[in-house]
Amino acid sequence: MTRVGVVTLAHDRHQHLAGQHRSLAAGSRAPDVYITVAMGDPGIESSTVGGVTRQVVHVPVDDGELPLAAARNRGVGEAVAQGVDAVVLLDVDCLAGGELVAAYADVVSQRPESIWSGPVTYLPPPPLEGYPDADPDALARLDAPHPARPAPPPGETLSSDDPDLFWSLSCAVAPETWARTGGFCEDYVGYGGEDTDFGRTALAAGVGLGWVGGARAYHQHHAVSSPPVEHLDAILRNGRLYQRRWGRWPMTGWLEAFEQQGLVRRVGSDWVRTPA
Repeated sequence: MTRVGVVTLAHDRHQHLAGQHRSLAAGSRAPDVYITVAMGDPGIESSTVGGVTRQVVHVPVDDGELPLAAARNRGVGEAVAQGVDAVVLLDVDCLAGGELVAAYADVVSQRPESIWSGPVTYLPPPPLEGYPDADPDALARLDAPHPARPAPPPGETLSSDDPDLFWSLSCAVAPETWARTGGFCEDYVGYGGEDTDFGRTALAAGVGLGWVGGARAYHQHHAVSSPPVEHLDAILRNGRLYQRRWGRWPMTGWLEAFEQQGLVRRVGSDWVRTPA
């Protein structure tokens, strides 16, 4: 049987992490390894729910910027070192659908040459009793995948050659395929850019991208700003890095929204902050 490791990154969001843990324990197939990479958060500790034990790896945070790319690499490395055949990256805000682990295990074992993502539903604010994170059938009734990403039905897959569609919110990869990509570029620090960079790096290495309908996840609600003004400096820094690596800017929708708000302006092929 394919051994599956689930890796998530966390900084705060303790309740969301606990919900994810319960959802993994309630699935049709439990992960063999479950690793949380705690970024500058000593309050996250190992625990066991329904026979699923969460291991915790701690990484420091410098200057308040979360090392998302480096933390993902660290988590995947830990899982691979424990002998898994498939590694699932699952955002801390995501609850696992009942078949998520099983679907990822199946598709990675059959088609290990690609990196696979699953449809994600963004949930509304939870009711007073909370999300049904330990009830896969109740979660499935909330299914309404994000319209900007492919969402094949359960039992079907789609191939993709668009790196802009890749997201590490929910994805799975075989260790040998991960090694071909070299992992996430750790020059990206803070919010934005590293996912698209990884998708483009994978395609450049001859690794395919795909979507698997059975691996459904449910993103727990939290407050957001649109565009994410609080991450403006990181988006500019990481976007500039991406432009140097790939010859174009990512996240142009956000940059144009910042421009409309008078926060940034274009200078040739660059985007810069508008003086206050």
